[in-house]
Amino acid sequence: MNRSPMSTSAESVELRFSSGDSWCAATFYRPVRRGPCPVIVMAHGVGGVKAMRLPAFAERFARAGYACFVFDYRHLGESGGEPRQLVDISRQLEDWKAAMACARAQPEVLPSKLILWGTSFSGGHVLSVAADTPDVAAVVSQCPFTDGLASSLALDFATSIKVSALAILDRVGSWLGRQPVHVALAAPPGQTALMNAPDAFTGFRALHPAGSHIPDYIAARFALDIVRYHPGRRTRDIKAPVLFCVCETDSVAPAKATLRHAARAPHKEIKRYAEGHFEIYLGAAFERAVADQLTFLQRVVPVR
Repeated sequence: MNRSPMSTSAESVELRFSSGDSWCAATFYRPVRRGPCPVIVMAHGVGGVKAMRLPAFAERFARAGYACFVFDYRHLGESGGEPRQLVDISRQLEDWKAAMACARAQPEVLPSKLILWGTSFSGGHVLSVAADTPDVAAVVSQCPFTDGLASSLALDFATSIKVSALAILDRVGSWLGRQPVHVALAAPPGQTALMNAPDAFTGFRALHPAGSHIPDYIAARFALDIVRYHPGRRTRDIKAPVLFCVCETDSVAPAKATLRHAARAPHKEIKRYAEGHFEIYLGAAFERAVADQLTFLQRVVPVR
């Protein structure tokens, strides 16, 4: 367990917790002030790791009095699990539930005041997990993946065919015990990747910390699963209040599908941003989004 000072009002601690057949790495951000507080559980999107701009959100929340439990999924980042760079939806949902249990066990938090925060692909995961967990206090779903078909159609036809071929090759190879066949997460337009919209490559790279060497590819078999994943369909089952932060020009998780699913949530607030999928993590868009998220959280799960 490593502690590092973050500011005069918060500090961070590195943790590990068990999940399924391996373990996940987490950073626990906590306010310095004494007394138990609400806790926000956070993770990234497809192939993303906690170092990719999530500390900026967690530090802001911690300074406002919320503990934050930010984790990497198995097979990615600082977590365990083989093969590396595997993105498996069911395993990631298991990781969310294990992370929630570990976060609730921290002595500094109020277990009944647990908040889920997800972005991009994890913005869909938090909807699915919240629908299965009635005692979640609140949910923040930022530029969320809600509809597998809508996101798959965001790729051009030629790229879809190439990615599908890699995915089939990887899935068959996994049955035969072979090493994964990889596909790039982001690339310039016309190149083969899960995301190749004009803003995808530079936007994705902008999330990497300076000097980092985070892999920019995953096992291609994921492409066969994404089209069948529709976490937005679970919104009507969520009992907690949900804040949807929707990017109107989103090239990865189309806003039209997200807004349709968000409208079905019983207790929702929807904030819309003119920026694209990757812009919300940085600069003025980040400032607006994090301010809106704090306003929402301070209203529905106030820090006492």
